[in-house]
Amino acid sequence: MPDPSFDCVVIGSGPGGYVAAIRAAQLGMRTAVVEKDEVGGRCLNYACIPAKAVLRVADVLSEVRDAGDFGIQVGEPRVDYDAVRARRARVIKTLTGGVAGLFKKHGIELIEGEGRLRPGAGVAVGEQDLTARTVVLATGSVKKPIPGASFGARVIGTEEAWALAELPRTMAVVGAGASGAEIASAYARLGVDVLLFEALDRVLPTEDADISKLVQRGLGRQGMKIHTDTLVADIEPSDAAVRFRYGEETAEVDWLVIAAGRGPDVDALGLDAAGVKLGTGGLIAVDGAMRTSAENVYAIGDLVHGPALAHKASDEGVIAVEHAAGLETHPIEYIDIPRATFCTPNVASFGLTEAQAREQGHDVVVGKVQYGAVGAGTVYGDRTGLVKIVGDTRYGELLGGHIVGAKATELIQELVNARTLEGGYPEVARIVHGHPTLSEAVMEAGRAADGWLIHG
Repeated sequence: MPDPSFDCVVIGSGPGGYVAAIRAAQLGMRTAVVEKDEVGGRCLNYACIPAKAVLRVADVLSEVRDAGDFGIQVGEPRVDYDAVRARRARVIKTLTGGVAGLFKKHGIELIEGEGRLRPGAGVAVGEQDLTARTVVLATGSVKKPIPGASFGARVIGTEEAWALAELPRTMAVVGAGASGAEIASAYARLGVDVLLFEALDRVLPTEDADISKLVQRGLGRQGMKIHTDTLVADIEPSDAAVRFRYGEETAEVDWLVIAAGRGPDVDALGLDAAGVKLGTGGLIAVDGAMRTSAENVYAIGDLVHGPALAHKASDEGVIAVEHAAGLETHPIEYIDIPRATFCTPNVASFGLTEAQAREQGHDVVVGKVQYGAVGAGTVYGDRTGLVKIVGDTRYGELLGGHIVGAKATELIQELVNARTLEGGYPEVARIVHGHPTLSEAVMEAGRAADGWLIHG
């Protein structure tokens, strides 16, 4: 029988769990990962990666349809949805296979089953008991229904939305945050008649208001019907469709997708018996080193406070196992973590919105530049994108960065890096950027904030 004693046991193999396990192994810990489903967790198998695979198909389809603007004449493209599904499956298999390969490379043992904490130092997986000096909880999150609704039949969550066996004719998406906007943007461009609903007054309601305005305009051009300040009620699923009410109107669609929130996946972990305390919102309470109230038990990712993002979970996993190994660690500055939404147009941000900065009493300065102000915006066909920098005039501090448009999810990293290295918008303004590139718009936004915009 294999040795059940480990230096580190990680429950969950998503981006937080598998990164934590690899880092633990690098630090010389004998490490095991407990996974009840597939290696890579929900992100690689059902959520982040499948979503981006389908979104990439929609992007290519849009580029083909726009080819005439660049002097290339093609016929109306046809979506082979079976081929789309096959490519999605290949992408998933490639990436999950890569994680499995990394486990082998680092000598990490994969244990299949549902893990729960045992009082004291250990984890139970079915009838098997594992002892561990360190346990990292990384089980992620689960879908949550909206009030008055439940999942089942043709009422589905975001994970199921990316795995539909056939391309539907109609779809309703409830929730216009990042996940809902991505689903609506992908399927609308693939030819589905999409209704997008948001209870608040704008799509992507946590983003800066200027960004939300441009996103809503861009999504609307994709043919979907957007309803903000609107609640969905009286949901009645059947075997063939879903009927529901919104305001004074009713509708019937093939599928209704609830993308209005998720909750921590903690029910099976045995937290009470192990002495792990919860904090606000049902999340596990942790300190800056990701330690829970139970000795030698850490928690990361969607189980704890902070944005529910894969890259945030990965960094927390590194912090947790490095702390367990006795290394010096530092708490994450959650406000500085980049946020990315892969709908079209792309959206990315970090830090404070303009409204938040003013509410907090900063002496706010704003620098805004459209992509069309720099050469690359015209060359590459996106003049409507926007870079917005929010700063404080006292020290030239970067308080936040907000980008909407092509490659926004890549461009935001420059502003995150500048802040991390204690640079401000004056430094961004004076860094030499390549020409013609979209990144010049980031430089020009820095110049706009600093009071000397050149192009614009």
